[in-house]
Parts: sequence; structure tokens; C-alpha cells
Amino acid sequence: MVWIPELEVEAPPLQRLFLAEKWLVLRLHHAHADPREAGVGNIVNCGAAMYMAPVGVLNAGSPEAAYAEAIEVAGAHQSSYGREAAGVFAAAVAAAMTPGATARSVVDASLRVAQDGTAAAIEAVCSVAEEQRHWSQAGPALRAAVRPFDTLGEDFVRPGLAAHRPSRLHAIEELPVALGMLLVAGGEYRDTVLGAVNYGRDSDSIANMGGAIAGALGGLGEVPVEWLRAVTEGSRTDLRAPAEVMADVAAEVFDLDRQRFEAHRNIVELLMR
Repeated sequence: MVWIPELEVEAPPLQRLFLAEKWLVLRLHHAHADPREAGVGNIVNCGAAMYMAPVGVLNAGSPEAAYAEAIEVAGAHQSSYGREAAGVFAAAVAAAMTPGATARSVVDASLRVAQDGTAAAIEAVCSVAEEQRHWSQAGPALRAAVRPFDTLGEDFVRPGLAAHRPSRLHAIEELPVALGMLLVAGGEYRDTVLGAVNYGRDSDSIANMGGAIAGALGGLGEVPVEWLRAVTEGSRTDLRAPAEVMADVAAEVFDLDRQRFEAHRNIVELLMR
């Protein structure tokens, strides 16, 4: 049992999952599906991208590696442009953790790996974002730019029959808008999150992605202390503890990767003699 803030009750963690995420339980636990393709058949949404920031952290400085790994991880949950968004978001976080990175360099790294409608949507939204002066006025322009790629339509809570279906022409709305707000804010954490939250529609997901990328750019010091305190109290969750575990895991994985690389290099050097 865990505390679920939006329900204000203690309940099983499963109750916090939306239907697209409960698909994981159905397909992997009950149907025993192959994890590599279990996401096929699920509604296409931003769910897999929402939890892919740790893959970016594990591949800090290597957007291409983060993208490839996230695409594999997301296969158990999503397909089509939902899976693509997960890969590109992980790449954005990895790019943001590169020393000297900027909002623009993060977007450029995202576009290097992005495919199909996801690439087109990011390019369209970010082109418009560069013309915006402040997050408080940017929302309508970013929405207009992403509209041709979004399948949900203007009535967000009542999507039409074309919504959530696989397509090479479309993209989730959340990631392009998050990257757009990142550009509008110049990579600054507070303004990125405020722009995302006030955009409307799936604002929590946009803020999740924009905040993760901006946080990776600026580090913990960029996150307002009062926000950390309020979220910690409201969610009854120690936000620092999982971050510290993640840092330890990243260091361990890097060390194992280095050992594997050294072993591979030794084999190649023997073959080249």
C-alpha cells in the first residue's frame, strides 16, 4: 500500500496506473507476452516516455546510446510514436547531462535520433519556440505547431476514433511541447516547468519531461527548494532517496560497461595482430 496524493488514500500501487500502463500487468504478468513486443496493441500514448529519464541518466553524454536502450525498454509497453518518444526523451536527458549543454544542443541531439512524425513535430514546435519571448504567452503558438501531429484533437478529454493509433506521421504532443518550453525558457528549470504546467491539456506529463531535461541541464541547485518541500510533503515521498540510488546505479553500470569495453578491446587487438 502506498499513499496516492490525487486520490488522498493509501491503495495498491496498481491503482495509480492509467489503463495504458495497466497493459504492462496484463501483457507481461497475465498473458506472458514476449517483453520485446508486448507493447504492440496498446493505445499509443506518452506513458513509456514518462519514466525514461533514468535511461538518459545511465547514458549521460551519449544520446544515441540512451535512445537505443530506451527503445528496447519501451517495447514492453508501447509501439509506434509512443515508443519513439520514449527513446527521444531518454536521448534528450542524456544530452542535457553533457558538460556545456544548452537547451538548443539538447534539441539538436533529439533531432539527430528522432524518426518520422516525432522528428517533424519536434522541429515544427521548436522552430516556433525560438520566436517566443516568455512561457506565459508561448502556449497557443506551440499548440498550433504541434496540432498537425497530434491525434487527440482539441477536445482533449474526448479524443476521436483516430486517437492513440499507430502511425508514422504523428507524434505524442507532450515531448515536442516540453522541448519547446525548454527553448522558450532558455533551459531554466522554473520557467520550463511553469510553461509546461500552464500549457494545459496533458500538462503534468509535459512538466515531467521538461522538468527532467531542465533539471539534467542545471542540476539539483536549479530546482526551487520550496517546490521540493511542497511535493515531498504532498506525495509523502522522499525525493532525494531514489535520486541517490540512481546515482549509485549509474556509477555501477558505467564501471561494468568500462570492463566490458576493455575486454572487447583486448579481443579486437588480438585479432588485429
